[in-house]
Amino acid sequence: MTQASRPQRVRKSPDERRREVAAAAREIALAEGLDGLTLRAVAARIGVAPGLVAHYIPSMDDLVADTFGDIVAGELAGIVELIAGEPDAAGRIGMLVDTVLDGGRRDVTLVWVQGWALGARNDALAARVRIEMDAWQQAIADEIVRGQQAGAFGHEDADAVAWHLLAMFDGLGAQGLVRWRDDPDRTALTRRVLAGLLDVDPAVLER
Repeated sequence: MTQASRPQRVRKSPDERRREVAAAAREIALAEGLDGLTLRAVAARIGVAPGLVAHYIPSMDDLVADTFGDIVAGELAGIVELIAGEPDAAGRIGMLVDTVLDGGRRDVTLVWVQGWALGARNDALAARVRIEMDAWQQAIADEIVRGQQAGAFGHEDADAVAWHLLAMFDGLGAQGLVRWRDDPDRTALTRRVLAGLLDVDPAVLER
């Protein structure tokens, strides 16, 4: 009688295992939100014991913070790359507004909203949220400055306008998660407010 064969366990290097943990954490966060990111959930996703996952991460707080940063930094990089192909300064800002508010990023929006909430009790996450917020504000301000240098926008405080636009994005995104006043005109309304801040006709921000 032959003994049932058991699957051979593959020993992975520490770097491979850390990448595996990071990938699993990202998948869980995008599917369930940051509050679904637990030691057991990550272990179950990759088919190992929770103790093995714990061996490769400093702490769950750090893993949550790193996962948040990976997701939202990737979102920003993708949007910056997308709008870079638009030669017109006003067109780039308009494309930015349209892309952020198109309703196709609810998974990332949930990660953002939970990042703010969970960051109140997770110092590592709070620090990462601040870093990524700064990165978003800087990216928007850089686009505004380019437009000012090209003569497309007025000479308002680019940092202040970027902060204002980011606040609108965040508020509308959070409202959209619970489908409160999920008005299809909210993109047009955002453009109208932004046009006032940039001292331009709202029509120039339309793609």
